[in-house]
Amino acid sequence: MPSYDSSRARFRLADRHMAVFAHLVDGETPVDELWESLTELQAIGLVGEEGELAPVLAPLLTTMANPMLLLTVEVTGAHGTLNHGIMVGQDDVIAHEGWPGEEESEYVPIDATTIIWELARMVHLMRGDAEDFEVASVETTMGVLDAAFSALDEAENDEEKAIELTRKALIETGGLKESEAIALSDLVLSMNSMWRITSVWDGNHEGERSAMVRALAVWDCGPRGYWVREKPEEPILEGQVGPDSALKLVRVSPGRVWERITDLLPDKNELAEPVPAP
Repeated sequence: MPSYDSSRARFRLADRHMAVFAHLVDGETPVDELWESLTELQAIGLVGEEGELAPVLAPLLTTMANPMLLLTVEVTGAHGTLNHGIMVGQDDVIAHEGWPGEEESEYVPIDATTIIWELARMVHLMRGDAEDFEVASVETTMGVLDAAFSALDEAENDEEKAIELTRKALIETGGLKESEAIALSDLVLSMNSMWRITSVWDGNHEGERSAMVRALAVWDCGPRGYWVREKPEEPILEGQVGPDSALKLVRVSPGRVWERITDLLPDKNELAEPVPAP
């Protein structure tokens, strides 16, 4: 059920509610499948009886309609994959976050100066020293990693069995040395989450307006620290990665992760001139 908190100008909305707004902004009547969603929005006063949009929606909808920069955050953990993000418009910046098991995301305005802090919070970036680890990087293939995850599923939350099966799978599938298998299995077993931040904006390429993309993929391995996935290199296109694709993980400090997140944002001179709103 959608909701609105006037004290913080924040909304809880599902994709189906956003689809209703898209139709109404374009002057269209929502399709039949969206009538229940429309009724829910009308019940809380965000849409009028004639389809008029409440003024409190203006910052959200204006930013969505013509963003200067889109930042998407995909976090995969024990509860599956959650999607968060930040939309940067001419006048407003809107952050949105999902929640496990809920269809609605929370949309809330933030100050532009806090974008990096918000992204770091969304991926739970924490300062602190990780435990000593015998390797600084790990290299294998995506197929070997898949074998490790399959072995982990087979262990069914039995810790000792998980250690045994993942190490065995890594040695048999990837031909890894025992020390390499132990290192990679330790990372897999200690993982809190895998996350990826992607930034997309309109820039200039060889004098032409073009979509520009930067991305960062990281493993949060708890006591084993943070590991940037350098291969497969982001951004990854659909169908680009297969079992034989190289996997390379490099250990980095929390401070370096912060710097890499900062590097995802374009400088002002990298942004194309905004397209006037219709």
